[in-house]
Amino acid sequence: MAEIAVCSSSEPMPDEEKATIRDISMAAEAQIKEGDTFYLITQRWWQDWLEYVNQNQATITPDGSSSDRLDSIGLTNLKRPSAIDNSDLIYEAESEDSPIGIDLHDTLVEGTDYILLPQEVWNQLYAWYGGGPTLARKVINSGLSQTELAVEVYPLRLQLHLMPKGDNSSIRISKKETIGQLHRRACEIFDLNSEQVWIWDYYGHRKHALMQDMGKTLDDANIQMDQDILVELVDNNDNSALGGCMSSILQNGSADKETTSVLAEPSKSSLSIAGGFSGKGLSRNCNSESSQFQSLTSPGRESDNTYGISGVTTRGSSCGLTGLVNLGNTCFMNSAIQCLVHTPEFARYFREDYHKEINWQNPLGMVGELALAFGELLRKLWAPGRTPVAPRPFKAKLARFAPQFSGYSQHDSQELLAFLLDGLHEDLNRVKHKPYVKSRDADGRPDEEVADEYWANHISRNDSIIVDVCQGQYKSTLVCPACNKISVTFDPFMYLSLPLQSTTTRIMSVTVFTCDGSALPNACTITVPKQGRCRDLIQAISNACSLKHNEKLLLAEIRSHLIHRFLEDPLISLSSIKDDDHLAAYKIPKFVKNAKFLQLVHRREERETGNSQRTMGWKPYGTPLVSPISCDEVITRGDIQSMVHTMLSPMLRTETVGHPDISDANTLIPPLDPSQTTGSIAACTDSNVEDSVQRNGGSLKSATLPKLPLQLVDENNACIDLSVGEDKTVKLSSSSMSILVFIDWSGKLLENYDAYYLENLPEVYKNGPVTKKARIEPLSLYTCLEAFLREEPLVPEDMWYCPQCKERRQASKKLDLWRLPEVLVIHLKRFSFSRSMKHKLETFVNFPIHDFDLSNYIANKNNASHQLYELYALTNHYGGMGSGHYTAHIKLLDENKWYNFDDSHISPINEEDVKSAAAYVLFYRRVKAEDASLSNGAQSSVHHNIYSRK
Repeated sequence: MAEIAVCSSSEPMPDEEKATIRDISMAAEAQIKEGDTFYLITQRWWQDWLEYVNQNQATITPDGSSSDRLDSIGLTNLKRPSAIDNSDLIYEAESEDSPIGIDLHDTLVEGTDYILLPQEVWNQLYAWYGGGPTLARKVINSGLSQTELAVEVYPLRLQLHLMPKGDNSSIRISKKETIGQLHRRACEIFDLNSEQVWIWDYYGHRKHALMQDMGKTLDDANIQMDQDILVELVDNNDNSALGGCMSSILQNGSADKETTSVLAEPSKSSLSIAGGFSGKGLSRNCNSESSQFQSLTSPGRESDNTYGISGVTTRGSSCGLTGLVNLGNTCFMNSAIQCLVHTPEFARYFREDYHKEINWQNPLGMVGELALAFGELLRKLWAPGRTPVAPRPFKAKLARFAPQFSGYSQHDSQELLAFLLDGLHEDLNRVKHKPYVKSRDADGRPDEEVADEYWANHISRNDSIIVDVCQGQYKSTLVCPACNKISVTFDPFMYLSLPLQSTTTRIMSVTVFTCDGSALPNACTITVPKQGRCRDLIQAISNACSLKHNEKLLLAEIRSHLIHRFLEDPLISLSSIKDDDHLAAYKIPKFVKNAKFLQLVHRREERETGNSQRTMGWKPYGTPLVSPISCDEVITRGDIQSMVHTMLSPMLRTETVGHPDISDANTLIPPLDPSQTTGSIAACTDSNVEDSVQRNGGSLKSATLPKLPLQLVDENNACIDLSVGEDKTVKLSSSSMSILVFIDWSGKLLENYDAYYLENLPEVYKNGPVTKKARIEPLSLYTCLEAFLREEPLVPEDMWYCPQCKERRQASKKLDLWRLPEVLVIHLKRFSFSRSMKHKLETFVNFPIHDFDLSNYIANKNNASHQLYELYALTNHYGGMGSGHYTAHIKLLDENKWYNFDDSHISPINEEDVKSAAAYVLFYRRVKAEDASLSNGAQSSVHHNIYSRK
């Protein structure tokens, strides 16, 4: 990816460069259209260039006088930046020739990591500086009306699965490309004839629709980021050669009509992945209805008719029932703001004179601008009247200080809430000069003394209305597993993020197969972290099956008696593996150079039921077997016969009657004793892992072995009979990592082998009736809290440095609540993200509205007498990942009534309707001792109006 530096013979002066780029940029932004090219450039280099071209610019000091910018920061002449270097934006291993191209890091943020430049600006900078790599992206139409321009910074990344061969590939492709173009790309990657291929929308690893409308865009077909696409081989000459892989299509008849090509699960994401250029030329307004009216209203004033009418009847001067206009996917922001605005302590604080507490010098804050913007918005929402407020000024400030929330894509309301609380705290921090404090370990001191010391240290550096209202303290205890060293610290928290799983571990069953004939298949039942990854599963299986140092496991998911996919990526989340899936783990040699994998797929002849008993053809059955083949050796048909004999040898029938249950993890199946076998087959079992490579190379002769009915599928999807011509060389496919071989089990052949061990592959987890009953019961908020506080080992990536052992240890960690805040914010962790998986939990959590009693969960017994809370607000998330909608349920305490805040629309709701499976972030306020009798929701006549202005 090295780029050649291109520099002109005479370099322009800094101010000349600045003027040139400014002129080119203004001209380019005025003519942006669909199909234009923009270029990413690293923010680090761009900032260096800006400082270089602005080095002679005069600035205005706070007292109003002019001063030279360089003198004020103590610099003289800044050096001209070196060549453009975008290497920090990309993965090092990617190349332009790979199907996925040069791939950007997944978590880049515009304005923080990179900026977007029009093509003319990039060309000029490249001509001056050279460098690279070049990262070009296209402008596309986006939004509901498809009339808004956006730069597609992250084109779709799709996972292609070639079946039945089991090959996989990842590609990048624009969502504006057509199904026909995706079809062509897939054929090029797997070196296939286009007439042999059908492609399926394979969202969630389920066939949704045959993608046959070649002119339809992937966007119109609702194809999403990191989605799976099934590339299915169709043999027009001999359908049986593919083992009936098309049977599911034939059974469904001709249901693949135009109307089915866009079917998707209701939870399927429609998250927009197009980035946006922050210049004037790209429209960012997603509210097309409001934009039609804007030209008719006076500047700075919104038209009341634009946003519809609130569902609440106006009642005189009642306050706090003002909605927020959705500016385009800003419901995540609106719901979080309404909950903060209706927090009693904040409502009072920001309606009084809070300006004196703004910390204008805090380097961690936003120089007071975020606090001012929030305070102004809060006052508008508490003003008399019902006209919805358009939070554009606040949105602009938010985008400035938190670029991750810029644009008009959907975001996580909890992430925004966390940023707002932290940002408001820093803007309003009463501590102007933070002292240096050093926290000490407990070292046997009383918890009360240590906790007070930690809290005093925290308050000496952090003191604001946010700390007063929202911050609590928990006790963290770490125990070293080697020396039992105990470390106790007391840390502040702003909110609690509770898991929705009642347990943190998961039981999984995986069947282990050998390729060297040394043992029968054996099912292992192991326990893994519920939120773990494939590497955790492989490690657990390796321990359970006593894996040798020169062996490794190849994990595969089996569907319809074929290998659906190899789980080779150690970072694949275990949550992507469902309880009703079937997994196989293959023991293979660790060191095989230039290896391909022979997949032995079993087939048997199916017949019609009834009197006719007509043959229906050979259909896949059982569990495929896998063995590596070194491509450095010449492989003959006889070699493959020998390999298959070896793989099947443990199942050769003996005089033993009956079958142990393969799904019973406690059943230990000993390796086959060669002395118990008959004839020349016994020689095949006298093998081990060390000589498997030699065996694959052809050292075992198959002259005396009976010929098995094997057929190899070649590159043209034709079947080659391996029972004849044993000395003929087999040509291995250069485009596939898998070698597909069918074995056709006749009734006579089955008499010689015990195929029971191939036929009964257990599910990952089989639910019993008790478990099923437990799963339909609602999950209690108390149960979630107990899971959060439960002791558990640290993840391997976050090991603790033990000061006594002087080594990093996987210590056990236990959290306890110590000090609770006035307002307790609880986040229900419904969303989980990874590179290959996006998931939302729709679990219904039964949370208390009144009398949320935390007294028994407080480790500080001196402070556990009265810990009662009452719900007053919550955010809800409806729908799937990215495509959902946020609302808020809020209780007006002076009215003792609940309301639904849905952007600009507000409507009263009954208290029993507050609870739902959509609840996401809960806001509880402490019930004061004098109000404890009111915790059932009854309104007190002495309850003062906490919203009234002083």
